Amino acid sequence: MSKNINVEVYILQLKEPGIIVGVSNRHVHLSQEHLEVLFGENYELTPIKPLGQPGQYACDECVDLIGPKGIFQKVRILGPVRKESQVEISRTDSFKLGITPPVRDSGDIQGTPGITLKGPKGEVVLDKGVIIAKRHIHMLPIDAEHYGVKDKDIVSVYCNKEGRRLIFQDVLIRVSEKFALEFHVDIDEANAALLNSGDYIKIIERF
Repeated sequence: MSKNINVEVYILQLKEPGIIVGVSNRHVHLSQEHLEVLFGENYELTPIKPLGQPGQYACDECVDLIGPKGIFQKVRILGPVRKESQVEISRTDSFKLGITPPVRDSGDIQGTPGITLKGPKGEVVLDKGVIIAKRHIHMLPIDAEHYGVKDKDIVSVYCNKEGRRLIFQDVLIRVSEKFALEFHVDIDEANAALLNSGDYIKIIERF
């Protein structure tokens, strides 16, 4: 027997303009102390490509990630050096490595699993620092004013790639004078929505 179902149709109201996408693959941030253990005393990173955020860059240097169950070789280091070392991987990566990192904002590494880093001059055993990065939008204060949001707000965004239209919820807003406007997702999330770096998403004002 057939049954009638009432379906409410919602029209998305989207905030303009769209925001450029930056897709993030697995990578490593190092402290100066750990950089020197891995590459040698007084070692300095070698920038090869600027990233979307001012002052951030991909480096020529890579390290191996060694987990309980597997290894990823030649994982790119991103500069500049930080106060604490941090490793950002995807959920898919975690299966091969044999660890279970939480979804966290960058820098929030308390209570996270560790991993072994291997460089040309030595190894570092991290007791914490591996995360799956929480999807987020970097923006300047003037951008935040335009979109009607503030630092640490949570929003939803709409991805409009044909065949894989998708809404990401729980997107963290990060506001600083040091940022540039950019939406960051990891490779797993990007693949789910057919997103590439340079594509655009839009913040949802209302469902």
